[in-house]
Amino acid sequence: VQLVESGGGLVQAGGSLTLSCTASGFTFDFEDYAIGWFRQAPGKDREGISCIDPSDGSAYYEDSVRGRFTISSDNAKSTVYLLMNNLKPEDAAVYYCAALYADHDVLCRVDLDEVPDEYWGQGTQVIVST
Repeated sequence: VQLVESGGGLVQAGGSLTLSCTASGFTFDFEDYAIGWFRQAPGKDREGISCIDPSDGSAYYEDSVRGRFTISSDNAKSTVYLLMNNLKPEDAAVYYCAALYADHDVLCRVDLDEVPDEYWGQGTQVIVST
């Protein structure tokens, strides 16, 4: 199993970034998994911010990102995207994608220990300047 994130970087407050997460090596079909984005800022716990069921596009957004971030999937490419608009300094963090053989709302609220290590990406850093 491999999840590879890309797209992080430095952006000014109010700007936009799109993160990508490409998955491979799943036991079941890509569409059978929930794929989600988590973030971890220095000194804070990792939190689930947006998750999607690629099978039907149903999605969850954490309150702080709802209306600014959009999650989507390209199932042919086994890739999930996170479009982040109107970025704020508090959005700065390392962003990780994860996968779970479950529904999207389960993934975003899961006890992080329930996601096996191999179902996490390596992370991509987002820096928001003021």
